[in-house]
Amino acid sequence: MIRVCVLGSIASGKSFISKLFNCPIFNADREVIDIYKKDKNCFTKLNNKFPDYIKSFPVRKTELINAISSNNKSLKLISSIVHPIVRKRMKKFLKEKKNSKMIVLDIPLLLENKLNKKNDVLVFVNAQKKKILARVKKRRYYDKRILKHLKQNQSNLFKKRKLANYVIDNNFAPNIMKQKVNLLKKKILYERNSS
Repeated sequence: MIRVCVLGSIASGKSFISKLFNCPIFNADREVIDIYKKDKNCFTKLNNKFPDYIKSFPVRKTELINAISSNNKSLKLISSIVHPIVRKRMKKFLKEKKNSKMIVLDIPLLLENKLNKKNDVLVFVNAQKKKILARVKKRRYYDKRILKHLKQNQSNLFKKRKLANYVIDNNFAPNIMKQKVNLLKKKILYERNSS
């Protein structure tokens, strides 16, 4: 099984590129949303740590934003509760998809949390700054402070780009991006099969 790990900055289009690979995807952000919606145990832990902020189940995004904004250490604390659950779900996904030819891991903090393996294919999604900003501002719960926290949490983008096996520019129309990803997928399959 070839593990393709999609890297890049916030709002660079990692999930969009991941979908274009047209194979099973583990999307960490989507898993986190699901955990906040359905995991009562997670809510209890969060409620114990942030009783003034996280009060309702399913966990509300606004409550999380307020908790994160309240203190510099809040994001770390929330991550320490949520990340182990995501990790568990990732292991389950990998087990279920072990017979797939290729899978995509769309995990924003993949390198930071050392979830990658030596022979993973790292694909860095590059996008213009103004496009990233426009995408971020369109998001429903756009908050400058949260963005700052999240950005600090992601390891240096330049370093990620250097580590990547491939860099894909996500600055074109969707149909062109589809062709670019198809070519990249063929290239990865060819290189892996011939080595």
